[in-house]
Amino acid sequence: MNRALSGLLATLAAAAGLSAFAQDEPPLVPLAGTLAKVRASGVVTLAHRQSSIPFSYLSVRGEPIGYSIDLCKSLVDAMGEAVGRGLEIRWLAVTSESRIEAVESGRADLECGSTTSNLERAKHVAFSPTFFVSGTKLMVKRGSPIKSFRDLGGKTVVVTAGTTNEATMREIARKFRIDFRLNVARDHAESFTQVVEGKADAFATDDVLLYGLIAQREAGGKFDVVGEFLSYDPYGIMYRRNDAQLARVVNDAFHELAEDGEVERQYKRWFLKRLPSGPSLDLPMTPQLESLIRAMAAKPE
Repeated sequence: MNRALSGLLATLAAAAGLSAFAQDEPPLVPLAGTLAKVRASGVVTLAHRQSSIPFSYLSVRGEPIGYSIDLCKSLVDAMGEAVGRGLEIRWLAVTSESRIEAVESGRADLECGSTTSNLERAKHVAFSPTFFVSGTKLMVKRGSPIKSFRDLGGKTVVVTAGTTNEATMREIARKFRIDFRLNVARDHAESFTQVVEGKADAFATDDVLLYGLIAQREAGGKFDVVGEFLSYDPYGIMYRRNDAQLARVVNDAFHELAEDGEVERQYKRWFLKRLPSGPSLDLPMTPQLESLIRAMAAKPE
C-alpha cells in the first residue's frame, strides 16, 4: 500500500516544501478526523458482523474473517502509512441495526460487513468504492411451492432487522398487494433458523448471503434460493462522513488493491475456494462487478 494517500501527501508536501514521512514518525501534514484519532491512539476499531458469510463472520475460533475483513485490514495498513505509525486493530461486533450508529458515533472507525451503499445511508455515513454487488432473493426449503415473490400470499417471510431487504419486502407487499406476514429477526443466523424450524416459509436477504449460510451449514440439498432479484445492493466499507483525509486514503487504497489484482485474489479466495467454515460458494465474479473493479483500477485523472 506504498502509494496510499500519495496524491494528498504530494499536494500538501509540495505546498509546504516537505518530503514524505517515514514509518513510525509523525506525518508532515496536519491530520484531522479519523486519521488524527488513530494517530493519537494507535488503534483502529473495526466493526464486524457475526454471520454475514463470506464477507464478515466468525471462524471456529471466534475470530472475525471474510472478504470484507481482509479488505478492511488492507485499509488499516494504508491508514498506518498515512499517519506514520503501526496501528492495532480493535474489533467491535455489530448487527444490521447497530452498524450505522457505531460508525456515526465514533465507536467504530470502519465497518467491515455486507452493507449496501445507498443515498439514504449516505446522509449518515460515507462509503468506499463498491466491492461487491448483490440483490434480494428468497431462500426456501427444497420442495417449497414458493418460486417467486408472487407465491408469498398467506406465507411468512423473515428478514433481518435494519437491512435494506426489510424495506424491499415491505414495498413488494404494498406495490403488488401481496398479503404475507413479515417476521423480523435480530441477525442472519436467526433468520435462517426460522426457516429451518418452520417458523417462516422464506428468508429474504441478499442472494450471496443466502448462498454463504447454506454453504456454512453444508445444506445445499435442503434449501433453494429462488425468484428474481428484488433489489440492487452495491456493498461498500462504511466510515464517517465529512472526513476528506480518510476518504482519500480509502479511495487510493481501493485503487491500488484493484490495480495490482488484490481485490480479484481476495474474491477468488472467498467465493471460488473452499471456505474455512465449509464448502466453496463457487460463485464466479459477475461481468458487472468485473467492470466496477476495472473502473476502480483505472488511473484517477
